[in-house]
Amino acid sequence: MRRPDHQTTTLTAEAVLAPYLREQAASFLRGLRLQREHSAPADAGTQRADEAARALRHAARRISGTLHTFRGALEPVWADQLRAELAWLSGTLAREHAYATRLGRLLDALHQLSGASLPAARPPSGEGASETDKERAALGVGAARAGALLERRLTLARTRAHSAALQALGSSRFHAVADAVALLASEVPLSPSAAEPAGLVLHAPAELAEQRMLDAVAALPPDEAVEPYNEAHDALWHQARQLLRLHRYAHELLRGAPDPALVGPGHALDLHRDAAEAAAAASAAARTPRIAPATAYALGVLHADQRHEVEAARGVFRETWPHAAAVTAS
Repeated sequence: MRRPDHQTTTLTAEAVLAPYLREQAASFLRGLRLQREHSAPADAGTQRADEAARALRHAARRISGTLHTFRGALEPVWADQLRAELAWLSGTLAREHAYATRLGRLLDALHQLSGASLPAARPPSGEGASETDKERAALGVGAARAGALLERRLTLARTRAHSAALQALGSSRFHAVADAVALLASEVPLSPSAAEPAGLVLHAPAELAEQRMLDAVAALPPDEAVEPYNEAHDALWHQARQLLRLHRYAHELLRGAPDPALVGPGHALDLHRDAAEAAAAASAAARTPRIAPATAYALGVLHADQRHEVEAARGVFRETWPHAAAVTAS
């Protein structure tokens, strides 16, 4: 990690940390105001409602990540409690968006697969063109039913997530979180060490966050060519994504913006997460009792297609990762 700029080396930790947290708290409160304006059931899924929920999630994640990385400069009990509550809130708000995104991704993939040749995820049958034609026909028949099944399952899940989010936002627990963030917008509970120079207090935890990210990337499997559908590896990639995010927030606090070299890798890891979760949703739908063989077949092809997307995202990550020594290219 590059050393913070001159400004952060001439200021106290409080002068660097407190304004950033106050800014994120203000963003959270703006998102909350938008959410209250667009929280009616009729607004579910509208652009303004989505913007409000996204603003709340983004601010909550940045506050939570900052409390985690720079805990030593903050009042520790307060930081731990607020971080736990913000994690609960951002997780609750994220579910509705995740289900909607997953459904759109899967339906788009089904549409493309049913109108094209069989995906490369299925190896050649070796039985000639007639067998391939039969498989393509089966995919066309099953795709519509598979899409309807996925839409029922994920729309129900999204509706439940929306209800859970509304319930959470009306709860006393959320009001306590909102009150804590409102207080943060004007007063940041700091430890005595925050009065010391930023270079002494903030550099070390930021560098630790970067090192944890680098270690997680170094631990990633170097190549999936031997086991292309090994879903047991997903957790390692998700962990790398979370640690990259923490590093990005720390860099943002110290230098005023995320590290531009990590924009591409971060986007690749987001795509990886989306594709992995979509593949899991297709696999879960395929286990629905008493579905037609053509439907199960289409869901199997869809699962394979999304696992291909997982592998593609991993390849993009390796190509764009700026620390070449930390990950082996495929």
